[in-house]
Amino acid sequence: MTFATVPAAVEKYSTAFEAAETRKNSESPAWLNSTRRQAWATFSELGIPTRRRGNELWKYTNLRPLAEAEFSFGEAGSVSLDALKSNGPWDDSWDTIVVVDGVYSDSLSNLHGTSGLVAGSLASAISSGSGEVERLLSSLAGREEYAFTALNTAFIDDGAYVQIAEDSSLDSPVQVVFVTSGPGHDGDSSRATYPRLLVDAGENSSLTLIETYINLSGSAQLTVPVVEIFAGRGSVVRHHRVQMENEQSFHIGTTRVNQLADSTFSSTTFAVGASIGRNDIHTQLAEPGAECTLRGLYMTGGQQHQDQEISTTHAKPHCSSHQYYKGILSGRSRAVFSGKVVVERDAQKSIADQKDLNLLLSRGAEIDAKPSLEIYADDVKAAHGATAGHVDRNTLFYLQSRGIDEDAAKAMLVRGFAEEMLDDFKPKALRDFVERVTDYRIKILLDESDTIGTA
Repeated sequence: MTFATVPAAVEKYSTAFEAAETRKNSESPAWLNSTRRQAWATFSELGIPTRRRGNELWKYTNLRPLAEAEFSFGEAGSVSLDALKSNGPWDDSWDTIVVVDGVYSDSLSNLHGTSGLVAGSLASAISSGSGEVERLLSSLAGREEYAFTALNTAFIDDGAYVQIAEDSSLDSPVQVVFVTSGPGHDGDSSRATYPRLLVDAGENSSLTLIETYINLSGSAQLTVPVVEIFAGRGSVVRHHRVQMENEQSFHIGTTRVNQLADSTFSSTTFAVGASIGRNDIHTQLAEPGAECTLRGLYMTGGQQHQDQEISTTHAKPHCSSHQYYKGILSGRSRAVFSGKVVVERDAQKSIADQKDLNLLLSRGAEIDAKPSLEIYADDVKAAHGATAGHVDRNTLFYLQSRGIDEDAAKAMLVRGFAEEMLDDFKPKALRDFVERVTDYRIKILLDESDTIGTA
């Protein structure tokens, strides 16, 4: 069964695909052209998934506004370094890859030639003829019939590539910044971009990866990123994701992770932007001893909608996984948490837990939480749960009785709820940035709040 919209929803992207295919066919290797065509065939069949009844992946998220919107493709703008530094996390000591409107920017990127690190343009890595890139690219995200993964793959052109050599431990983070540029000579048009990131962490390597999305435009934009991360045996990958699009835009992100024996993958996400935002991450614990920890903070206000689709598959014994997310909602915003853990038959001695906590600041805000476990093994330790609530009168009164004014007390309580997640952002420049954004957003959310201290 497919969940396609009317043919026009696919047709909107067809012209752009045909134009891109004509240009790329002569420039790209045969295997990539074939991958693109297969992906386009998948997307053409599925379309934008606007049908929600019977479609568990999109049951609580209405994509009709996205299906009805018009986007151009292939229009690249210009971005200044000052704009990047003022609108996102930045540290000159980091190795930073900048991708503007889907195209790698050598002039904005800040790479230091760090030993053990190969980083830069995905297009250059493809054109180099590396068999490893051919083997890995789309091998995770291409396994599933998923509309947005297919759409991104159909438009693969450039993006970012990060490779960490075996036994290499990087002292400084690697940041990949995907930025949508501001107004160009034709005005601030609505564009679609398909960012791609391929990460290959070698055996016994160690990496801190920061994945940042910035939108400098004032109009509606569509960003459909796909990230594939391969964690080799004994590797440690610490991943941070910051999503900052404007509140008119759409962000439908997909992350796929494959972990080999004794690898450790941790990911913390911070999402405050987009009209409709989705963070879809799946980790595959493919060999014994793998461990993953997925955490995140999402903040919504106004009419925003944030969707967290979080899943882990335990394929082998002695693996552990942890999911822990928090949401702060105000106005008439809405959030979705769909957490899933699958423990396959051979995955004995698995440990899995998941939790989603939400703070509702307004009567009009709504959270749909759906934690779930699928366990096919006998010897497993697992737990899950989700809660939603508000700040009651007694808690607020406690702070006020100690001389803290009402507005400061409210902000302190909301910030205290978020603090646990903010602590996960270890690089100082990144932590400082998410703290500033959080404090700014809390003021906006409290202006829309009507439940704090009311019961």
